[in-house]
Amino acid sequence: MHILAGIDVGGTKSAVCLGIPDETGMRIIAKKKFPTPQDPEKAMDQYISSIGQLLSEKKYSRLDAIGISCGGPLDSGRGLIMSPPNLMEWNHYDILSPLRERYQVPAAVQNDANACAVAEWKWGAGRGYDNVIFLTFGTGMGAGLILNGQLYAGTNDMAGEVGHIRLENDGPFEYGKTGSFAGFCSGGSIPKLAEELIIEQIHHGNPPSFCSTVETLPLVTTEKIGLAAQDGDPLALKIFEIVGRKLGQGISILIDILNPERIIIGSIYVRQQELLEKYMLEVVRKETLSHSLGVCQIVPSALKEEIGDYASLSVAWQALHGSNPAFLK
Repeated sequence: MHILAGIDVGGTKSAVCLGIPDETGMRIIAKKKFPTPQDPEKAMDQYISSIGQLLSEKKYSRLDAIGISCGGPLDSGRGLIMSPPNLMEWNHYDILSPLRERYQVPAAVQNDANACAVAEWKWGAGRGYDNVIFLTFGTGMGAGLILNGQLYAGTNDMAGEVGHIRLENDGPFEYGKTGSFAGFCSGGSIPKLAEELIIEQIHHGNPPSFCSTVETLPLVTTEKIGLAAQDGDPLALKIFEIVGRKLGQGISILIDILNPERIIIGSIYVRQQELLEKYMLEVVRKETLSHSLGVCQIVPSALKEEIGDYASLSVAWQALHGSNPAFLK
C-alpha cells in the first residue's frame, strides 16, 4: 500500500490531501484546505505542517511520494514555480526541495491543467481513451493534453495554453489580448463580457436580477450570473448563450487540430452544463470536420469538485514511479 500526499496550489486557496491508490483508482482519505499565503515560504510551512497533521490523524508513520499541482508558468523539470498571475511573489520559487528534505520521499510538480488531464484520464471521464483533452474552464481557461496515451506538456511546459487563442478581434481583454478564448470562457472574464449588456439594461430602467445599479457591477460574479440564469433571468441566459457559443468555437478548433476521442470540461461547465451544452454543440456541429467530430465525445469532468485533489495525487503517483504518466496505463 502506498501513501501519497497531494498539494493543490491555487491563487486564492490551497488544499493538502492524502490518497491511497487501489485496484479501483485513487482513494482520498484526508484533506485540509486554507487560503494560499502570498509569501511562498509561509505557504511551504503550511504545506509541510498540513501533511504532518494529516499523517498523524490517520496514524501513518510513513509517506511514499508528494505531488504538487499549480498554475503555470512553471519549470516542472527543475521544480520551479515561475510567478503565476495570482502568485506574483512566487518568482522562480523552488517548491520541491523543502518537501524532499523534510519527508525524504520523491516529489514532483506539474501544471494544474496537465495534472487534471492525467487525473481524468486515469480515474475519471477519460479512462480507457488514448487521446483526451481536458479544459479547465475555471478562473482561467487552459488545457491538458493526453496524446497517444501520454501527457504532452510541450518543449517548456507551455503546451495547452488554449486560453490565449484569439476567437474574435474584439471582446473582453484576458490573457494579454482582446477576444481570446479565456476572455469569453473563464470565470474571471464572464463578468467583463457581461458588463456592457448590464449597463445597457440599467440605463433602460430594466436592471437584471443580479445587478441593480452600475455601482454594484464590481460585485457581479460568474456564480451570480449562473444562478440568475438558472432562475430564468433573460440577460443572464443571453450571457451564457454567448459563452456557450464561444466555448463551441474554441472546442471546434481543438477537435480539428488534435482529433481527440474525448474532450472533458471542468469547473463552470460541470455546474452550468444545462445552460451551455445546447449552444456549444450547435457551434461544434457547424464548425468541426464531421469525421473528427464523429469520433469525439464532449463531456463534463467526472471528478467534479474534487479534481484538484486527484490532480495533485496523480503527480505524486508519477513522482513515485519516476517517469512520464504513460506508466499509469
